[in-house]
Amino acid sequence: MIIDIIGDIHGYADKLVGLLNQLGYEYNGQHFVPPTGHKALFIGDLIDRGSQQLATLEIVFSMIDAGVADAVMGNHEYNALAYSTLNPDDKTEYLRTHNAIHKRQHEAFLAEAAFGSELHKYWLQRLYEIPLWIETDYACFVHACWDVDSMDILKPFLTDDNCLTTDGLLATAKEDTVEFDALERVLKGVETGLPDGIVMVDKEGTKRSRVRVRWWLDELNKRTLREVARVPSSAMAQIPANALAENIDFALKTHKPVFVGHYWLTGTPAPLSPQVACTDYSAAVDSGYLTCYQLDTNQPLPLAASHFVQHYHDKKTDINQ
Repeated sequence: MIIDIIGDIHGYADKLVGLLNQLGYEYNGQHFVPPTGHKALFIGDLIDRGSQQLATLEIVFSMIDAGVADAVMGNHEYNALAYSTLNPDDKTEYLRTHNAIHKRQHEAFLAEAAFGSELHKYWLQRLYEIPLWIETDYACFVHACWDVDSMDILKPFLTDDNCLTTDGLLATAKEDTVEFDALERVLKGVETGLPDGIVMVDKEGTKRSRVRVRWWLDELNKRTLREVARVPSSAMAQIPANALAENIDFALKTHKPVFVGHYWLTGTPAPLSPQVACTDYSAAVDSGYLTCYQLDTNQPLPLAASHFVQHYHDKKTDINQ
């Protein structure tokens, strides 16, 4: 079987339809039907940013309901649940605060599913149905990082098929807990601290003293911080050239290929390492392309750049076809 692993859509249903058509999927009036021997897998971040939020969810979940697709949860789906859930320790606040940055990140979704409406409640319940990760005999699928130690911490708060429970949402939303840190690892990736006195501003305008790490590299703690940091090139100059990466507590504990999204890559798609591939090539901006990796379950390794497919959205596609 071929698994078509589709990157972060972020509410760009027209790009999704274009990619599905390019891959040979056909719409039967109810859902997209894959070519014989294919199945789709969505790697998370279905929502936020784009102007076709509900159209995206309807396409994805109609395929899941028909048994022709699977999905894993992204940090934006998790954020949507936390944004709508009251904090039991302070009933005047939500688990994800409604500050200006969080409102801006989530406004596209709420513009189509008004906060607290029946439509909003329906789609939140459906988001609970998406597992945090999927492991098969041939590969591992997760939004940001395959960290089995963090997954072990999370498992008591999940269903048998690794879906988040309401208790799990409450536990993982409380900062400065092992559950919070574990969830952050799985859905946002590995981070490490910047040298003292260095602060970076991310694309959302948030000041950060920590940076994401290229956890797929080997010997993380023997490299410079510049080598392992996952930051824009414009920010890299702020990191001293001789600063070493230290105390990064992570090891990839699987021999299977691992597929992720999340990382806003650009350029020509290629595996991140011999074992890890990312299908997020910034489809949430006009210059980004929705990207797929076609995994042959009979021969999952070696990973190859030739297995990537990108949809070049130079012409409009009717999302209602």
